[in-house]
Amino acid sequence: MRRPRLGIIGAGSWTVASHLPNLARHSDEIEFTGICRHGTEILDRLARQYGFAVASEDYRDVLAAGIDIAVVASPTGLHYEHAKAALEGGAHVMCDKPMTIDPADAWDLVETARRVDRQLIIGFGSNYAAMVKGAKALVEEHGIGEFEQMSIMMASVCRELLSRTGAYPEADPDAVPEEATWTDPALSGGGYAQAQLTHALGLGLWLTGARVQSAYALMSAPLDAPVELHDAIALRYDNGAIGVLSGGSCHRGSGGNKQQLEVRAIGSEGQIHVDLERELVWLYRPDGVDIRLPIAPDGGRYDCTGPIETLVDAGVGRPVANQSPGELGARTVEALSLAYRSAQSGTLESRV
Repeated sequence: MRRPRLGIIGAGSWTVASHLPNLARHSDEIEFTGICRHGTEILDRLARQYGFAVASEDYRDVLAAGIDIAVVASPTGLHYEHAKAALEGGAHVMCDKPMTIDPADAWDLVETARRVDRQLIIGFGSNYAAMVKGAKALVEEHGIGEFEQMSIMMASVCRELLSRTGAYPEADPDAVPEEATWTDPALSGGGYAQAQLTHALGLGLWLTGARVQSAYALMSAPLDAPVELHDAIALRYDNGAIGVLSGGSCHRGSGGNKQQLEVRAIGSEGQIHVDLERELVWLYRPDGVDIRLPIAPDGGRYDCTGPIETLVDAGVGRPVANQSPGELGARTVEALSLAYRSAQSGTLESRV
């Protein structure tokens, strides 16, 4: 059997720093077929380094080369166009977060993936961490009853990136993030909520299966930032449960630049607490279940290996355990869209 053909649509800083090295570990299983990005100097270097047969600034040239698996890592505002084209071209797709800006586009991608029978994987790397998979298993085995309340808090090193004063610490030094990708709302959809709270929602909504019905949001843009650096959002879920989602751009070097991400969900019969920064997973039920999982040192540190591994599994025909499906991505897009609408209108915004 021939190896599945890989296409990269958008080879920005995170693709260079994370996705391509992760894919290179599977160079004996996949064929590096096509890559696109703006800027021929870095494009040509990446093509030579990884052995891509096609290198172009036009993503359509990558699709025309005939690909079986695709990484869509272009600016968020282009995800819908690029991911839909790749899916309809027959490729399994790993799409970076946020999945899209418009919820209707996100749900259309979910339907497209279903229609063409392809995997759609969203780049929520934390969902593949052993401690998060353990937390999900605990919830599925023991449950917490009817979901009632969830508190989600996140802080991460994005101040420089979102205020146009620098990059994030893990950025590839030879492929510095383009400012507009993160700070032009037409491309990014917004600031910290789009850049990082999408991860937090991807974790909280994955653990609980919840869907946001309405949101009231406050957003702050200090440092004369072009997009918000901090968010405080009150949420109501479909079943009437309530919650809070808060996050902010913290200071470089804090906690070794580790993401500070915590989820606490309470149900009618128990509760679950997941803290990636402090490496804690605890499920409690008053009927005698009281479980704290053992966590390996640094088990909560972020990486995006899992989504790439899942994409490769889909391409080579291995069983797929998709911990970040398109449907989850669409639910996060819905919630973020409501939050940005609320911050603009000053009122509670609800799904129609």
